[in-house]
Amino acid sequence: MNITTRFRASGLSVASVLIALFAAGPGAAQDLRVATSYKLMTLDPHFATLNENSSLLSHVFERLVYQDEKLALQPGLATSWKRISDTRWEFKLRDNVRFHDGSPFTADDVVYTIERVRDFLKPPSGGFQAYTKAIASVKAVDPTTVVIDTVDSQPTLPLALSAIFMMPRGSAGFATTEALNTGSSLVGTGPYKFKAWRSGETLDLVRNDDYWGGRPAWSNVSFRIVESPAARVAALAAGDVDIADFVPARDVETLKQRGAKVESVPAARLNFFQFELGKEVAPGVTDKADKPIPNPFRDARVRKALALAVDRNVIVDKILSGYGTAASQFFPNGLAGTSPNLTPQPARYEDAKALLAEAGYPNGFKVVLNGPAGRYPGDGETLQAVAQSWARIGVNARPVGVPFSVFNTKRGAGEYGIWYGGCSGEAVDVCLEAVLKSPDSATGAGALNFGQYRNPAYDERLDKARTVDAGPDRDKALADLTDFVMSDEPIIPLYHFHHISGHGPRVTSYLMHPRGWTTAMQAKPAAN
Repeated sequence: MNITTRFRASGLSVASVLIALFAAGPGAAQDLRVATSYKLMTLDPHFATLNENSSLLSHVFERLVYQDEKLALQPGLATSWKRISDTRWEFKLRDNVRFHDGSPFTADDVVYTIERVRDFLKPPSGGFQAYTKAIASVKAVDPTTVVIDTVDSQPTLPLALSAIFMMPRGSAGFATTEALNTGSSLVGTGPYKFKAWRSGETLDLVRNDDYWGGRPAWSNVSFRIVESPAARVAALAAGDVDIADFVPARDVETLKQRGAKVESVPAARLNFFQFELGKEVAPGVTDKADKPIPNPFRDARVRKALALAVDRNVIVDKILSGYGTAASQFFPNGLAGTSPNLTPQPARYEDAKALLAEAGYPNGFKVVLNGPAGRYPGDGETLQAVAQSWARIGVNARPVGVPFSVFNTKRGAGEYGIWYGGCSGEAVDVCLEAVLKSPDSATGAGALNFGQYRNPAYDERLDKARTVDAGPDRDKALADLTDFVMSDEPIIPLYHFHHISGHGPRVTSYLMHPRGWTTAMQAKPAAN
């Protein structure tokens, strides 16, 4: 088999294009101060799959493949990749890249990195092993060529490698987490060099003037870990920092009044309502006389009626203060793998009542609407708003919001009939599999399918779509699959909340990423 699927770069990667775009002029010396919610607890880039690590350590380390602002794969330290057989991939590396200590980046460093993640790190570290468990072997063919053999067909290997930071091969074996946490051997190829760190408190970086992608914009970057949203907002408003991430929507107007600018982007995640479909009687669902009834959610017409009776504009405009996007599928429209055919619809109460009557519920029913309170932006308030909307079609919903720990336990125990849920990931098929595929403990499929939704035709089509190599063809297959499954109303998409950041006058613009990363590379300095 000779599979020629390939991704080539005619120039710099998206990451380096942004660096070049934001580069400082000759002689410029600007410091960037950031108040971040991300509590960096380790300098080991392979310790845990947390946004804290992915965001802050991306200044020092880089990946072979980069996920851009549309979640499409772009060249990073690898300029191209191709699948040369069903179980073999070839990656071509960028030439003339050097680590911060001056040593060249080569294929040997890729081998070292993958083997460190796959073979060396053990729990509680080693969170990235899920991305390497399918790799049977990795070989340096020459300094700029790496061949990776997989245990079986792995069409998304480039996507998996977009999560892993490259480290230099040392002379003393694999670096330990303890050694990395001293900072003395923290060496990457990234646009900034490590300067100092206090675990969970601060991270200080200095510009890498020899960066392969062009001279970075900021001379020094200082991250101050500030877990309180109010404190981050106050620091920005007072001019103590230049950027504050994860700004609450309620504080946006205050920041604007103080002269700050605010940027936002829909998050690559969905918050939704999920149904209990495996039980003949759904917990918390009764007729108007409080008598148990057969599970109404097993009828797709009921599920569609409830979806039609959700006023997403109220959620977005009133509850989220405009910093949310009404949803019709797992990721915001326009991101890789999403369907252009699915768009959020306004509430249609008369159509919803007609569907309920057709399904045998002309007078509606009663239901307990469960969810967490304070876990996600707008979660508890959304329960209240939807309950009011459903009352207009005869469904009496009693919203019950509880702490997430309580909610998660009860949901896992099957105590809910309908509830508020969420899913995010590096690609849309992560949620398509976790939320909607038939649960299978052997493979891990359906890990978030707490409602036991089962659709064999969908399962088969998902398996087929996931055999397509990462890229436009796979995105099209996933979009078509989304069209197919969402017509069955397996969940009720609600909204994509926004990541919100604010910046002061020393930053002229801040390009946000739907995965919620906070980096200096996203910030363009104002002219001196």
